[in-house]
Amino acid sequence: MAFSSGGDTGGPMATINVTPLVDVMLVLLIIFMITAPLMTHKVEIKLPDATLKKIEEAPKTPPITLAIQEDGHIYWNDEPVSAEQLESRLSVEAQKTPQPQLNVRGDKTTKYRTINNVVTVAQKQGMRKVGFVAIKER
Repeated sequence: MAFSSGGDTGGPMATINVTPLVDVMLVLLIIFMITAPLMTHKVEIKLPDATLKKIEEAPKTPPITLAIQEDGHIYWNDEPVSAEQLESRLSVEAQKTPQPQLNVRGDKTTKYRTINNVVTVAQKQGMRKVGFVAIKER
């Protein structure tokens, strides 16, 4: 018989019985062959009609650049300003809608305290969009 190991010794079988493995694989193959076409079935859905309206964007205002030198001189878009002029200009710009971006740029040797004072003045005047400009080192 095919189940014996070649003698009547009653020892373990030396061959693997692959018949149950083949049966299981054939059953799985048949199941996948039957279910694969069902997985590609499309369901029709009626979507609502969308009306797209073009949203008008507010005109963008150019950003304001504040350059701060080491000695404390402040430049508004490359134009020198005093501390009083800076406060009045910032208060005017803070009232605009949309509010322009305020870019603060300091020299390499400018103390952070000086930059912080200018940013604090800008925030007290109502500027919400304050950013810092940095140059990539080479």
